[in-house]
Amino acid sequence: MSSIAVGRENSGSIDLYYEDHGSGRPVVLIHGWPLSGASWEKQVPALLAAGYRAVTYDRRGFGQSSKPTVGYDYDTFAADLHKLLTHIDAHDVTLVGFSMGTGEVARYLGAYGAKRVRSAVFLAPVPPFLLKTPDDPRGVDAGVFEAIKESLVADRPAFLARFLADFYNADVFAAGPVSEHVVQLGWNVAAGASPKGTLDCVAAWTTDFRRDLQRVNVPALVAQGDADRILPLAATGVPLHERLTGKSPRRDRGRTARLHLDPLRAGESRVAVLTSRSRPMPGRSRPRSATSSHGESMHPLRKLREAATAGNRSHDGRRPVCASTA
Repeated sequence: MSSIAVGRENSGSIDLYYEDHGSGRPVVLIHGWPLSGASWEKQVPALLAAGYRAVTYDRRGFGQSSKPTVGYDYDTFAADLHKLLTHIDAHDVTLVGFSMGTGEVARYLGAYGAKRVRSAVFLAPVPPFLLKTPDDPRGVDAGVFEAIKESLVADRPAFLARFLADFYNADVFAAGPVSEHVVQLGWNVAAGASPKGTLDCVAAWTTDFRRDLQRVNVPALVAQGDADRILPLAATGVPLHERLTGKSPRRDRGRTARLHLDPLRAGESRVAVLTSRSRPMPGRSRPRSATSSHGESMHPLRKLREAATAGNRSHDGRRPVCASTA
């Protein structure tokens, strides 16, 4: 639909592709790795039907945006988002990040504040800090990320096929809502992304967002499914909720891993969940609150480790289906 220049690499412009539809209060949807803004196809119509302005964009290196070899870090991603919000003159925004996109939400609020932002949604989050360190024992070993990068370098298409099959829990949801065609479509998008950008984003996953979260002073929702095979709840959704509220998250068992797969129909409560203000938390001058859906399974990126070391084996022994994202 439109594009905005956010930088240059040598003689070429670095452009972000975005779509801006509807009227009313804006909801900006930030996709996961390694997909594009098209992954929000179930949510955009519902938001429009509910009277919102729906904005999606492709992160640099992905979808229809430019594919430079530089800028795959959260400082740059947040700067790109800031330029987009300024360009479209969006105010009173609900920022909705999914998986890797939650990092943009955290870093944007940490770097630019909430002047334009009404509320924030973290779906299957990466923050607060994914890497295991002496002061973050719940994190993931650095070797897991190195193995992922090695696998991407060795055979990116095969890795994406296995990753996306697990990402979508394709073996569980094959009868709906995840047909093999959904996974194939996702793989087609992921395979078309920048190989350099796809690889460099893995390093960005280990960004420490803990200082950014201290500046989150808008209502916030944290939601993560109890069957998430990609991001470890113990290192992501649970501590993120605790940092934002000072409380343990509410347990709501039986939810799916990838919440953005659920269709949002006009009038459904999930439209309100994505866009409404949460109730104020006691003792805060500006409210921030969160809820989290999760079960007992605290899955430490086991599937990513398996995918990174499995070579060209297909998921559950099946032919690798061209697959979709984080």
